[in-house]
Amino acid sequence: MMPHRQPPEIDVLDLIDDEEWPQVASILADLHPADIAEIINRASSDAHEKLFAMVLTDLKADVLSELKGIAGEDILESLSELEISTIVQDMAPDDAADMLADLPDERSEQILDLMKKEDSEDVRELLKYEEDTAGGIMTPDVVAMKENQTVAEAIHEIAYFETDEPLYNVNVVDHGDVLTGFVDIWELLRERDKGRPLRDLAERDFVAATVDMDQEEVAHLLSKYHLTAIPVVDNIGTLVGRVTADDVIDVIEEEASEDIFRLAGSDDIELEQSSIFRTCLVRLPWLFITLFGGFITSAVMSRYQASISEIIILAAFVPVVMAMGGNTGIQSSTLIVRSIALGSLKGRSVARILLKEIMVGALMGLACSAIIGIWAHIFSGMSKTSTFTPFQISTVVAVAMFCAMTFAATAGALVPIVLNRLRIDAAVASGPFVTIMNDITALLIYFAVTVTFVNAFA
Repeated sequence: MMPHRQPPEIDVLDLIDDEEWPQVASILADLHPADIAEIINRASSDAHEKLFAMVLTDLKADVLSELKGIAGEDILESLSELEISTIVQDMAPDDAADMLADLPDERSEQILDLMKKEDSEDVRELLKYEEDTAGGIMTPDVVAMKENQTVAEAIHEIAYFETDEPLYNVNVVDHGDVLTGFVDIWELLRERDKGRPLRDLAERDFVAATVDMDQEEVAHLLSKYHLTAIPVVDNIGTLVGRVTADDVIDVIEEEASEDIFRLAGSDDIELEQSSIFRTCLVRLPWLFITLFGGFITSAVMSRYQASISEIIILAAFVPVVMAMGGNTGIQSSTLIVRSIALGSLKGRSVARILLKEIMVGALMGLACSAIIGIWAHIFSGMSKTSTFTPFQISTVVAVAMFCAMTFAATAGALVPIVLNRLRIDAAVASGPFVTIMNDITALLIYFAVTVTFVNAFA
């Protein structure tokens, strides 16, 4: 059984920095492959190659499949095609395909040519699919039995089935290999009549993913139906593989990281970049979008400068109105993006969703505008520079706040819904785009309300 002792991460990293290689090798020999990979991932680039060389031969495949970003790249660059092919043959086909997909096509092809034919064929088949689809993350290791085969034959098949992935059921197919049902292994073991055909035990009500289904949708299906694995079929229903729970955990982490980066106006590619220049190239486009929004904001302020200069005290409330509008929009868009990711928006009326957000924005706007109105009344009362009464100023600020927050909540919900309908990742809606849009609209609303009331009070 593989050891699961928690690695002393800080001590190991200190030993690596001090180049105490004999002690490091001794510690690595007792660790789980995932723990070894974590240490290599956290170590400096200079130590990656030496640390991987210390890994026991029978653990290299498991460790390499766990390596991320720069560490994985460094290791692969240090190994020859023959060394990689030897290691890849011990990997699960889906892990091997994921690794080779990140290599240049020419090098990947050389490695496949050096592998055993039966191993390379499985990997080649997986490389045909997009990496973010069910076909791209599935393993072809499945137990498929004909409907007329018996329980005894199924148990015998499982006993001699070679795979590192645990099995949970036997898939039942017809003579064209079209998936028609499944039988839990537990049902096979407890069946007393071992000569009973699988057609009598097969569960016909099953969930399957198609090869071109997005990986996020596959993860949603496993979560929704509490599955440990899901079969994958092609467009005519032929069984081609399965996606297991461990693959889905990786998908969830990947999708969550991608969304978090987009919320910040960046990209998950940044995790794999060690170059300061390349990191800047990833972040700058989003900052340029924000900068462009700033140009529009300054133009709006310049346009209304003459009007608002008549009541200079109103300028003091511009930042708070913009901030409240922006935060309200982000709250609304984040909730909608999360609902889209979980699939809970399907079948729901867009009009009903928008109506709810309008009401929520209006209610929050009412509460906040009452508070800011009271503060504006007190604040303007202490000022002797305005020709307008505290009541008039507080009314302008309160109405502007109410309108800005109501609009922001509505827009924050509408933008991700529209992007989702256009098949654009809705996560971008919670980043710079909504922030810029809400800043500009909040400013326009504030000045429009200000000008309207100034003219009315004049």
